[in-house]
Amino acid sequence: MNKPVLPVSSYQLKLPAGGGLIENYRLAASRTFPAKLEGTLNRVAFSAAHVVADPLADVDPWLTSAVDWDRTIAFREHIWDLGLGVAEAMDTAQRGMGLDWPSSLELIQRSVRAAKARGGALVFSGAGTDHLAVEDAKSIDDVVRAYEEQIAAIEKAGGRIILMASRALAKLGRSADDYARVYNRVLSQVREPVIIHWLGDMFDPALANYWGTENLDTAMDIAVGIINANAAKVDGVKVSLLDKQREIDMRRRLDENVRMYTGDDFNYAELIAGDDKGFSHALLGIFDAIAPAASYALSRLSAGDEAGFHDVLGPTVPLSRHIFKAPTRFYKTGIVFMAYLNGHQDHFTMVGGQESTRSTLHLAELFRLADQAGLLSNPEMATRRMKAVLALRGIEA
Repeated sequence: MNKPVLPVSSYQLKLPAGGGLIENYRLAASRTFPAKLEGTLNRVAFSAAHVVADPLADVDPWLTSAVDWDRTIAFREHIWDLGLGVAEAMDTAQRGMGLDWPSSLELIQRSVRAAKARGGALVFSGAGTDHLAVEDAKSIDDVVRAYEEQIAAIEKAGGRIILMASRALAKLGRSADDYARVYNRVLSQVREPVIIHWLGDMFDPALANYWGTENLDTAMDIAVGIINANAAKVDGVKVSLLDKQREIDMRRRLDENVRMYTGDDFNYAELIAGDDKGFSHALLGIFDAIAPAASYALSRLSAGDEAGFHDVLGPTVPLSRHIFKAPTRFYKTGIVFMAYLNGHQDHFTMVGGQESTRSTLHLAELFRLADQAGLLSNPEMATRRMKAVLALRGIEA
């Protein structure tokens, strides 16, 4: 990795600093990370990837999604070049917050085709029940049928499955038996082992009391029991509770053949590094925004350079905690803003109009933290684009 020659950059701009104040901010010297994986990885690492909206489509964004398919797939090529897998059509892609099931299926089909054209790049895709309106779900069998429909469509496209949490099941499931009935039935039918995603209600309030209880200790018992009973059909588990100790506890209880994929966007560096009793693999939304740094850090870990791993990945954690701060469900705005700053798209427009969910102050702090972590790949362009967004929000350069 190239080390900066100067301690600061020549680029500067005015940023809001709270309390109505504006500060003159000078960028730090940038860090340069490889555009492609160098070396090997000893962790399986997925980036949950965002979608690029089509800003010129004649649609009402709150009602209809319009996707720029070329830019969306090009971003996945960027992820694959870095040696990471793509977790497709997950909540980072605004699944259930702007992206409906028909659009998600098209995204999955296009992504799977692109992966196969590369000789089998790694991609798993989200199967849920979101085409079944929660108010129309009347029975556990309705939930099972909804899962089966999406799984069949993804498998027909040649895709691997991430079994997403279901809002309909959260509404109807009242006991461990209800959850076991759904997961046992669905897992018995999948062609290849799946990744199970436990998404906490901080990401989606409609998933409160998942596994049939509000008690997280009991929920953990239920989840581990179901997963271990179906270990032959489970590749791994992604836990998105933003609670590192619960992830560690669950990791140590899983069947030895079931991987733990960290979904903890607050504590991923230490969870991936692991301890003397094990480690987590990764399936993270933040890897969308920090993919070059994540790839390089993971390659250093694989080479036995744990200090180098933490030197690169550690400074990204404050940015991630900011992007994923409450209300956590709005984190996608920060992910897409990073893609805009780094040139992966030419606009800051999101499906569902979600670019409006974070404040100017939030975006300004995101810019500072990204800069301080060396994550702005082209500081001149990032500064220019930040100034453009600020100008639209009343702050002139």
